[in-house]
Amino acid sequence: MELHVTVSGRRDLAGQIYRQLRDSIVDGRLAGGTRLPSTRDLAQQLGVSRKTTLDVFERLLAEGYLESRRGSGTFVADTLERLPARERAHPNSQIDTALRVESPARGAHATPWWQAQAAEPVPLPRVDARLACDFAGGVTDKSRFPFDVWRRCINDALRVQARGYGTYRNPSGEEKLRLAVSRYLAFNRAVQSNWDEVIVTQGAQQALDLLARVTLAPGDVVAVEEPGYPPARDIFAALGATIVPVPVDREGLVVEQLPQAAKLVYVTPSHQFPLGMPMSLARRVALLEWAQARGALVIEDDYDCEYRFEGRSMEPLKCLDHAGLVAYVGTFSKTIFPELRVGYLVPPAALAGPLARARQIGDNHGCVLTQTALADFMLNGHFARHLRRMHQTYAARRDVLLAHLRGPLAPWLEAITPSTAGLHLAARLVAPIDEAALVAAARKASIGLHPLTPFHLKTPAQKGFLFGYGAVEAERIEAALTSLAALLRTL
Repeated sequence: MELHVTVSGRRDLAGQIYRQLRDSIVDGRLAGGTRLPSTRDLAQQLGVSRKTTLDVFERLLAEGYLESRRGSGTFVADTLERLPARERAHPNSQIDTALRVESPARGAHATPWWQAQAAEPVPLPRVDARLACDFAGGVTDKSRFPFDVWRRCINDALRVQARGYGTYRNPSGEEKLRLAVSRYLAFNRAVQSNWDEVIVTQGAQQALDLLARVTLAPGDVVAVEEPGYPPARDIFAALGATIVPVPVDREGLVVEQLPQAAKLVYVTPSHQFPLGMPMSLARRVALLEWAQARGALVIEDDYDCEYRFEGRSMEPLKCLDHAGLVAYVGTFSKTIFPELRVGYLVPPAALAGPLARARQIGDNHGCVLTQTALADFMLNGHFARHLRRMHQTYAARRDVLLAHLRGPLAPWLEAITPSTAGLHLAARLVAPIDEAALVAAARKASIGLHPLTPFHLKTPAQKGFLFGYGAVEAERIEAALTSLAALLRTL
């Protein structure tokens, strides 16, 4: 690789090269033990005489910055002590002052909101493998995914890509995958859409980000469920929106308490996150009437609609929308795995063009290889077969969890709603036990419990826990909850 050195003009060439190499060594950009190009190669690279580079190397060798190893070449000295950053400037040298280390007060800064985010990062949903059982939410079981089938889809997609040109693609996604998603939504969720209305995204999170970017201005009011999904709130807040939490009850979002100035409403009507209740039909109609009267956008996040274990699945809010009020968001993170980073968006017609342009400006488009493979996976029936298998697996795990909540754990924990879908259940503490103390005690017993408190913007009056069962075998759930009941008897 070429060593980055710049010469300007033809005066003091050796001095220019010497100072840049020395500063790179002192700053640590050239680490100890790094092998440098030969004087001949460096001279050819910079367009100077070899005598010039020889003079530079001899000076750096004499000052101890470099060391020569017979038969191997010239290397940065291993024993050189690095200088502190604030002492790197050399007042007597001819180094351009623009290259000196700036005082932190004069450097670049993030906005106050982002500085606060860096200070208190939101923890990622993941399973702690050190625990015998971790009830983390938002996690799926990859061990049961048909990777052999997926590998064949990837290989087929590679062969397709090998025949094409290296060019940029449609920012809305590959036509074949958009067609597959459109057919899937029509069959499984009764959402009618043409394939060209579907926008493929990097997960549901990017769909929310795109919608917020094209519809919100700083200061606009966004209504969110309380409790609700923190990453969605963060997207809206990062764009300068004013976040207003709206309570939910057994029928879902309380429409009567929506702020009159809200320009956007974010909801999870099929399976409220994290409590689990579906939004009633009366509330759905009321929400659409409210949005139409104010010209507001409603974002429907249908994040785990595929897994319903009791009763008939309620039609999405999008199915009731005839006025272009609802943007429907879905994801493959819960049906396949989150690392796939593929989601989709069916927006109101008026937003389709601006959203595609926003996607193009942001990152142009997603991975064509993944999209092509996923389209084959869906259109050839593999996705439907995988969903059927996982539905049975997750249903068995949910049954074990419910049996314990209604049985041995009933004196201390109660399921908040008769949640009939998804990959988690929410339960409230009904005994006077300190939530944090229970979490700590459970962890000592190798059980991971996750409070509902972080999902609230305001401090909740009722404490409770989210029990995710996506990544926990039924046998481990049985053993962990039996241990939890024994632990609660001692508190």
